[in-house]
Amino acid sequence: MVPLGQVKDLETAKQMAALLEAENARLHQRLEALVQENARLKGEDAQARLQLELTQLQEQLARMQQRLFGASSEKRPSAQQVAPAARERPQRGHGPRAQPELPVQEVLLPLDEADKVCGLCGGALAEWRGQTEDSEEVSVVERHFVLKRYRRQKYRCPEGCAPVTAPTAPRLIPGGRYAVDFAVHVALQKYAFHLPLARQERMYRREGLVVDTQTLLHLLNALARHLQPSYEALLTVVFASPLIHADETHWHLLDKGPGKKWYAWTVASPRAVHHRILPSRSGATARQVLGNYQGVAMVDGYAAYQTATKPGADGPASCSLVFCWAHVRRKFVEAEQVAPACAQVLSLIGQLYAIEAGLPDPHALEGAQQTAALAYRLLVRREQSVPLVAAIREWALAQRALPGSGLRKALEYMLALWSGLTVFLSNPWVPLDNNLVERQLRDLVLGRKNHYGSKSLRGTEVAALFYSLIETARLGGEDPGRYLLRAALVAIENPGTVTLPSSSD
Repeated sequence: MVPLGQVKDLETAKQMAALLEAENARLHQRLEALVQENARLKGEDAQARLQLELTQLQEQLARMQQRLFGASSEKRPSAQQVAPAARERPQRGHGPRAQPELPVQEVLLPLDEADKVCGLCGGALAEWRGQTEDSEEVSVVERHFVLKRYRRQKYRCPEGCAPVTAPTAPRLIPGGRYAVDFAVHVALQKYAFHLPLARQERMYRREGLVVDTQTLLHLLNALARHLQPSYEALLTVVFASPLIHADETHWHLLDKGPGKKWYAWTVASPRAVHHRILPSRSGATARQVLGNYQGVAMVDGYAAYQTATKPGADGPASCSLVFCWAHVRRKFVEAEQVAPACAQVLSLIGQLYAIEAGLPDPHALEGAQQTAALAYRLLVRREQSVPLVAAIREWALAQRALPGSGLRKALEYMLALWSGLTVFLSNPWVPLDNNLVERQLRDLVLGRKNHYGSKSLRGTEVAALFYSLIETARLGGEDPGRYLLRAALVAIENPGTVTLPSSSD
């Protein structure tokens, strides 16, 4: 049969579509008969079994349509987005953006000598001093590499003593040929802008620098060794927070084969991020990642965290867990496509977020202001959020959903984590969701997509180090490149020195 997409004649296409629709209806009838027969043989309720099968098919179709045609964002349209206010004149394009960071290069455009003649009287045109007609354009100056040749001046004593030579500049590798700033540039290109080393090699060759990927890898390894103490100190900064965020995602180790699935584990606070890439996603690994942290950890519903924080033979749990409302919300967003009743709970969760949007961030304050902000958060949550949370639970307990359906899974997920979802009502430090750590994982996920993982165990260690330091610098508002260069130069001059981004010092 000719594929429908290849048919050019409209009437033929209509006939084929009608045949396909009839065949689809026949298959649905056959499915119904088979499901009823299967249920009868198993002693089940045939009608309930058929309804479950149809619901699962509807959910599967809805998910496929969402992946193919739906928006990637989880944002729900507001009333203003659904019906935007009409403008008198629609705005087209965009105006020029201010560029305060760009250096300004003045370019004077004079007339050619042959054109310095008045077009009306034929007289010679004289320059009108101080008068110009100005415009701007953003241009680019090609990056270029230079080979610096250092000439260390020597000095001799007139009395015949030993000669003295001027000191050399700090070197990334003793006797090495590549500068520290070049190694930092390579690290930024790979771990901040996701350019694999092979692609960088081709770019550099185009710009006149001949270097191979093995040399670039050697530079990253050397730079990481100097920065290792600073990376290790990040974990202390994270664990100093009364609340941390934890999450994990997969990472491939490509050593001698198609690769093994490892996992990037992340703990973060508003001041610092610490990534580790480990071979397991088990509860024992989660316990290793959380270590002896004594505060509150915000996580998703993955069972490894709950296993890691259970009291055992080695003593009580080191930290307590709270759970993420964003993950709960996602479950109901998925289920809403075939269960419209989810709109009510999504509206209630949206109201919780609206309340949080008006509350001060205690991490951005200190001293008495921080204490006042925490008290205010607790007061507002008790007055406004407590009734909403009670309404969400009441709605959930009133629902009737088929086993295995998306709505049933969403309800079971939320109710199983209920005690950890409601801690924010009594602890003002606790946010509604785990989005802080998910934002810190974005660069790592983009890097994984571009260079597929790491080729060796050392590669996983270097990747975790640079992603951690770069993201921590961004959290503090410091340029990652300037920070890495500053920290590396200090470490070269004083090995073992810890240099953290400015907001984490």
